[in-house]
Amino acid sequence: MSTLTAIHPKQALFGTELPRPHLPVCDHYAGVEARMRKSLTLQDHMAQEAGRAVFDVTLDLEDGAPVGGEHEQALLVAELLNSPANAWGRVGARVHDVSHPRFEDDVDTLIRLAGPRLAYLMVPKLGSVDEARRAIDFIKHARLRHNVPHVVPVHGLIETHKGLQQVASMAALPGLESLSFGLMDFVSEHRGAVPASAMGIEGQFRHPLVLRAKLEIAAACHAAGITPSHCVVTEFKDAHALSRAAETACRELGYTRMWSIHPDQIPVIIDAFAPVVAEVDDAVEILTDAQAAHWAPISHRGKLHDRASYRHYWYVLERAWLTGQPLPAEVVKTFFA
Repeated sequence: MSTLTAIHPKQALFGTELPRPHLPVCDHYAGVEARMRKSLTLQDHMAQEAGRAVFDVTLDLEDGAPVGGEHEQALLVAELLNSPANAWGRVGARVHDVSHPRFEDDVDTLIRLAGPRLAYLMVPKLGSVDEARRAIDFIKHARLRHNVPHVVPVHGLIETHKGLQQVASMAALPGLESLSFGLMDFVSEHRGAVPASAMGIEGQFRHPLVLRAKLEIAAACHAAGITPSHCVVTEFKDAHALSRAAETACRELGYTRMWSIHPDQIPVIIDAFAPVVAEVDDAVEILTDAQAAHWAPISHRGKLHDRASYRHYWYVLERAWLTGQPLPAEVVKTFFA
């Protein structure tokens, strides 16, 4: 293969403006010690089968810590981050919000004790650009203060009207890697004007105000080149309904990641966010032919394809790889080695 045909699609299709890599499509939350350890074990088991982590684990300091035991929870999370259980480097933590008195201690403790092992920090209740900037700056300064060379990406949670109004400006802040939607708090902020059914697995995709919020967050994230992460579904025992919700979030609303709060949700979300076999087959054929044509336009099954469609199919192929879908060995070697 010549030098030209060996160019990776990231270089050929995006030049110096390389796309940010997709995060794993599932973000699993756990705050109780037994569940945190179980989640890390499951992550390792599934990663060994796929050869890479297929979901992230977020260890929770906000909802996981008992009142008065916040610092002890931070110490426990730091211990788990540094342990062999964090085998794949895809474990983050949710800290308290910026206005909470424990925020600074959460961040300082985790970065001081386990900064190099942190995949990201999730900051909840981001109500404005100023709050998001304060969180990003404090995390950055803590990293520099403790001589941690590893950049710790920041994930944020939009839960309020004000946060939604500023979501585009927030998403554009350097250092932010992902934004999520906080469904329960957002509905509650409407002071009863939005029914409780809008928090459910069906209603959250039907109520216009909730649907609008989801779309605005997804659009802002894509415009800024960061990852939109869909909210949790609390009805974790209904796998079929969860699958429908995850497919809607992925295929209709543009989300590329989704929260999980129960281990049984993880494989359902991964399957729902994985591209279908026909999409993957098309991506393999089109990208292979395009590379052989030095990334010039090609005809595939009677349709013209050029760099615009090549970029789309690259994202399809990358998501197939991230979700552990089987790919031809030559494709893995060429594009993901």
